[in-house]
Amino acid sequence: MESIISIKNLGIDFNNKNEVVKNINIEIIKGKTTAIVGESGSGKTVSALSILKLLPNNANIRNGEIIFNNQNILSLSDNQIRNIRGNKIATIFQEPMTSLNPLHTINKQIEEIILTHNKTEKINAKEKVKKLLNEVGLEEIAKRPKVYPYELSGGQRQRAMIAMSIANKPDLLIADEPTTALDVTIQMQILDLLSQLQKKLGMTLLFISHDLSVVKKISDYVYVMKEGKIIENGSTSEVFKNPTHNYTKELITSQSNKKINVKKLEKTVLKIEKLNVWYPIKKGLLKRTVDYVKAIKNVSFNLNIGESIGVVGESGSGKTSLILAILRLIESSGDIYFKNININKLKSNQILNLRKEIQIVFQDPFSSLSPRMNVEEIICEGLRVHYPNISIENRITKLKNVLNKVGLNYSECIEKYPHEFSGGQRQRIAIARALILEPKILILDEPTSALDITIQNQIINLLNKLQSELLLSYIFISHDMKVIRSVADKIIVLRKGVIIEESSSENIFNNPQSEYTKNLIKAVL
Repeated sequence: MESIISIKNLGIDFNNKNEVVKNINIEIIKGKTTAIVGESGSGKTVSALSILKLLPNNANIRNGEIIFNNQNILSLSDNQIRNIRGNKIATIFQEPMTSLNPLHTINKQIEEIILTHNKTEKINAKEKVKKLLNEVGLEEIAKRPKVYPYELSGGQRQRAMIAMSIANKPDLLIADEPTTALDVTIQMQILDLLSQLQKKLGMTLLFISHDLSVVKKISDYVYVMKEGKIIENGSTSEVFKNPTHNYTKELITSQSNKKINVKKLEKTVLKIEKLNVWYPIKKGLLKRTVDYVKAIKNVSFNLNIGESIGVVGESGSGKTSLILAILRLIESSGDIYFKNININKLKSNQILNLRKEIQIVFQDPFSSLSPRMNVEEIICEGLRVHYPNISIENRITKLKNVLNKVGLNYSECIEKYPHEFSGGQRQRIAIARALILEPKILILDEPTSALDITIQNQIINLLNKLQSELLLSYIFISHDMKVIRSVADKIIVLRKGVIIEESSSENIFNNPQSEYTKNLIKAVL
């Protein structure tokens, strides 16, 4: 089979020191989808960026060739490579808002791509823009003359980026984590769209990802990268069926975890009854309330001691509003009983005593940990608030115990700051901060979505272990059904603030009742 790109013996380092790509060889087959998969820091994105000479200034190509149309791309001048970028080879990046100009309309940005590489009249370019927007499923946007990036949803922005990338019918489209920031159903739509466009235009696709479930769906060939090296490659079916490297086996295994059964008590620790969260819509000079956005509508459920409830749904389904209401961080109507105490009836000064018993772990540990505090200060902050008279000896004992529980060494980490740790280690610190107050309930808001798949698996195993040891109750918020399957005993499916389905994890996955739930599951299986 004919290759469109041949990467030969490519080596790349930063600052002439840190070698991030180590003499790799990759053949990208014409008309097919080739995937490069690996965790953060594996070198996959650096390898892809080198194809269009988009590496940062401190990057240095030590050796190798990248052959495209019988030319070594690495030897081309800036003018020569500019004729290829966006024309012969196009790119789609993970976060479209970083690629789209917020000051220009979507139409104008696509039009500029067309006019840069084609000798065509502006009126013809405008018509082509409309056609492209229709082609990627943005029919409503095509009818409007002025639409800015901020007016679009995440999925719509990514569709707009795809329209820009295919504007000049490129021979090769490089998609670097194009679905990572999207809900699973939107993710599936984008993948289907890319597959359709590939067939229609006869494009070659290079797909960069850390998610093997996505790679399995879309690719024909796969290269597995670790620490700058290609450790395994072959047809996608063969690699998934018969992986040879332990690292590949670990990646594949981490995709299919199921909930480990732990001890539970048939005793309710949290009871939600007819909970509503409505946000007022105010208009006019006097900002009178004219209507409400109904984020949560008559939601009711029970959480037992030692039980995990998974709350799933797309962005805008009400997941975050639900947990903020439970924590009394936003106003709500209805009843929230914690150990038979109605939280919604308590005054503000009465809430503090309950805070330590219901703790939360957030999605991004780096943004939730103060960069100016060391590990000891971060984890013990809650102790100082809730137990101001605790002795130094007791504080250190609690700190040592909780760090041991989350798999961190006391002496090695207490004086370090968040930036000195990996993503997985930072999330362990965030979990330790919550656990040191000995809560009864942990609310976990997308706690693994910012992590690589193997690290994600480690955190899930840790959470299951802690639950078994401490008889914790979890409310686990996620849009990722794979993760939910690994932690949840029971699943609540939210859509537009309403519970549309609620059952055991086994029943939801084996016999979903609603079409919405079926689509969520279909998107990841």
